[in-house]
Amino acid sequence: MIIIRLPETIYQAHGTIENGTFHGRWHFAFDQYYDPEYERFGTLRVFNDDTLSPGATWPLHPHRDNEVVTYCAAGEFRHADEHGKGGILKKGWVQHTTVGRGMFHSEINNLPDAPLRFLQMWFIPSVRGSNPKVEQKAVEQAERTNRFLPLVSNIHAQALPILSDALVFSCFLQKGKAVNYHLDSGRGAYLYVLEGGPVEVDGHRLPALAAAKIRDEAGFKVQAQADAELLLVDVRLP
Repeated sequence: MIIIRLPETIYQAHGTIENGTFHGRWHFAFDQYYDPEYERFGTLRVFNDDTLSPGATWPLHPHRDNEVVTYCAAGEFRHADEHGKGGILKKGWVQHTTVGRGMFHSEINNLPDAPLRFLQMWFIPSVRGSNPKVEQKAVEQAERTNRFLPLVSNIHAQALPILSDALVFSCFLQKGKAVNYHLDSGRGAYLYVLEGGPVEVDGHRLPALAAAKIRDEAGFKVQAQADAELLLVDVRLP
């Protein structure tokens, strides 16, 4: 089963934050947004596509027992915890945070003259109360061209590990090219067109900012009608 979510059906939020503003596309229930159809998808709990104005900061705020994956889609993302420690992500780079027993952190647009766009995904942890940990990985476009590159995974040696039954992949799919993805039994996939496209997923058309929720399939094929940046999440379903 493949369910398409067109851009206009995904909840959008706007607001003022420290030193600027934000615009969010929130795919699952988050903050003031609630939709019983999209509370979660397997171990995936949050999938937010946020844009911060130049120099803007999401101020320090607490989290507990989340596995957080952050992907920079444009600009420069800077993460900082309550001690000022963190890291900088550029386009295509990824960061994994085990929040564990609890931490304060903030998301910061590291550039004073350009917007920041980043994807943040929260996963339900397989272990609670762990020691907080932050790690990241630099990824160049060539590494993810015409393939699903594992960014976060417990079964791929070069990916960042995660305390959850989840995998995250990125792909820069060139016009006219196609990639296939195999789904194991009991698993589902959430595919997002970050930019570019459209792409076709087994005959279903996805323009930029559209998503596909895929379950009860042995696999699927993604064909690009124009260059496209993709994110794919693979999770265990209940």
